[in-house]
Amino acid sequence: MRQTEGRVKGLHNILIIEDETSIAELQRDYLEINGFTVEMRHSGEEGLKRALAWNCSLLIVDIMLPHVDGFEICRQVRAVKDIPILLVSAKKEDIDKIRGLGLGADDYIVKPFSPSELVARVKAHLARYERLSGGRNAAQREEIRIRGLRIELASRRVFVQEQEVVCTAKEFDLLSFLAAHPNRVFSKEQLFERIWGMDSNGDIATVTVHVRRLREKIEAAPSHPEYIETVWGAGYRFNV
Repeated sequence: MRQTEGRVKGLHNILIIEDETSIAELQRDYLEINGFTVEMRHSGEEGLKRALAWNCSLLIVDIMLPHVDGFEICRQVRAVKDIPILLVSAKKEDIDKIRGLGLGADDYIVKPFSPSELVARVKAHLARYERLSGGRNAAQREEIRIRGLRIELASRRVFVQEQEVVCTAKEFDLLSFLAAHPNRVFSKEQLFERIWGMDSNGDIATVTVHVRRLREKIEAAPSHPEYIETVWGAGYRFNV
């Protein structure tokens, strides 16, 4: 692997996890030409360790990797980081795309693809991520606005079409967490652990109850939710 010491660092750090060295190097070269700082790892195990440790802006992951596959990397990274993840595969089957997106990937690219297409997708996802987060973690902003929904984080108030709705403490915590991580799928176990501060051995049915109550308060049609979507077999996702 080429060393990056002495180079002008880009504003965004990109991690490529790809076991085919020639493909990874081609991706790296095109991304570096476009001003990105790029690192490569060629096994799933090494890539996962680096993805969890490094402050990268975006992850490009091949699905078919030795030791730890791309699906598992996506699952573990998504559990702790809110960054764009692009899955790469030679497989065209819809089941792989559905599985990858269900685990929280932002995009699925089928090989072979042009390097310029990859760069375009990387730029698009980073721009979208920055628009949604304001360049910071959304939970650190004063408020979150998504269509007719407004969440004031400091005052812990919620407004739908500028009409205030009253939420319990846990309802607010759940809503603000989901809204701060738009388009990400979280399992009931993950939500239970993050919001209630316990492990998944507790009663995760409380997550379903709170989601139902939130829908009754913020959705125009709770049975056809606009904001909090159920992803069958996976969990919940906040749509933007």
